[in-house]
Amino acid sequence: MEDNNLFRSKIRLLNHLLNARYLSDIRLFKAFLSLPLKEFIPKRCIKYSKIYEDAPSLFYFDKTNPENIRTISAPHMITIMLQNLMLKEDDDLLILGAKSGYIAALAHHLAPKGKIKILEANSLIAKITSKNLSKINLQGNIEVIVKNPLEGLPELKPWQKILVTGSIKTLRIYPLLKQLDPDHGVLFAPIGEDIIQTYTQILRDSDQYYAEEQLQVRFTPLITQLEIDEFQLITDYEVLEQEDNENKEPEETNLSLKYSTNIFDEIGRKSKFPGKANEIKPVNIYIAFLEYIIQSIDGLNHDKGLKNWLNSIENFDLLLQLIKNSKDTVKIEVVEMEKYLKQLKNQNKNWLELEKRNNYDESYQTKKIKILHEHQLEMKNFQKVVSRQLKKLN
Repeated sequence: MEDNNLFRSKIRLLNHLLNARYLSDIRLFKAFLSLPLKEFIPKRCIKYSKIYEDAPSLFYFDKTNPENIRTISAPHMITIMLQNLMLKEDDDLLILGAKSGYIAALAHHLAPKGKIKILEANSLIAKITSKNLSKINLQGNIEVIVKNPLEGLPELKPWQKILVTGSIKTLRIYPLLKQLDPDHGVLFAPIGEDIIQTYTQILRDSDQYYAEEQLQVRFTPLITQLEIDEFQLITDYEVLEQEDNENKEPEETNLSLKYSTNIFDEIGRKSKFPGKANEIKPVNIYIAFLEYIIQSIDGLNHDKGLKNWLNSIENFDLLLQLIKNSKDTVKIEVVEMEKYLKQLKNQNKNWLELEKRNNYDESYQTKKIKILHEHQLEMKNFQKVVSRQLKKLN
């Protein structure tokens, strides 16, 4: 459970993404809401990262080489990436470049029935990413593979969706396009030879490839030089041969991109892609808030102690206040839910007073167990009230 300050920052970020009209997919809104970004940033990088600001978050740096840093893309850019992939729930997704696993974890919420593979050239970054995914129990849903991303995974094609997270030359795109599903597979990549690239959406329809340029961006190149495992003995010749293969330009291809401005709307309607809505309706946001509360209570571990309780109550209270103070016409009965939250807060106060006494005798243990039992009971009652409100909205 995120502490209240971080959670408030997350809500402000989501509000920014909505108001700036970046975020239009309610599934992605729910994914941002439920996923704790802090879990994807090692402790040593936390103080350098401004979590939940709309800016890249540092998750790796090399003390011996200050220029060797890695970041998770800014939230608005992640939103653009994932929404332009037009993910369906059973899509298989190939991600080139790990980005600490955060983007893949968000994508899993959009395509929970599909397989997600990450190709990462840097073995250390791959290990960090795998560890992050394990912390949130997604290691069985998302696989991280140490491999040259430019090669893709042709052995597992077709891919319904491919996301490139670093700048890539135009010619390097063609081998990846051949791995797309002929039935409206989509690739999204920052394509360009210079400092500035064009984030381009490419759709495959049988043997035709349609491209739509979205926006100008500035990405660092996709890292492709495979690191050598320190336990593996290889010769200088093999290293040289590997680097030469990576730098070699791909062979010419007869593939051609047809640039269009409306093909995605046309194909999208035929393929039942998630719609490009202009905005998320307030009622759907409130539903997301109530669903978050219910899911959080299911996952709440009372054994983690008072801090975990306090954070959950404060976060729930914030969401209810946002609903209560909204000027929208959606009517949600907040009073009964607030009543249970107040009772939970009082129980937390009782706990605090008990902790201050520092009296760890049998009486202390009895009172502690009683408060814990009452807290669990009230939390379940609160959950039932929230569920009733949710049914009314659905």
